[in-house]
Amino acid sequence: MRINCPHCGERSLDEFSYLGDAVVRPDPASPNAQDAFYAYGYERANVAGPMQELWYHAAGCHAWLVVTRDTRTHEISEVKSAQEVALARQKVAGTAQ
Repeated sequence: MRINCPHCGERSLDEFSYLGDAVVRPDPASPNAQDAFYAYGYERANVAGPMQELWYHAAGCHAWLVVTRDTRTHEISEVKSAQEVALARQKVAGTAQ
């Protein structure tokens, strides 16, 4: 498998470290924070298809990436910097209020 780093270009999987699902951490100030953190830590969907994952470019630019990968075929459809994804989520959350 090869990952197309937005900073370094296409690289071998050996250069990256996998962290896990790219899920949003719950807000500790929310009224249901205890239940939300339990779900965050223990309740994961076992997706058979495209899902977003966090990868770290350990042997390259040291960037955190959000990789959209099909778990059935390992085909990668999209790679974005985690910072870009986080800023987009903040922007959407700011307009939803």
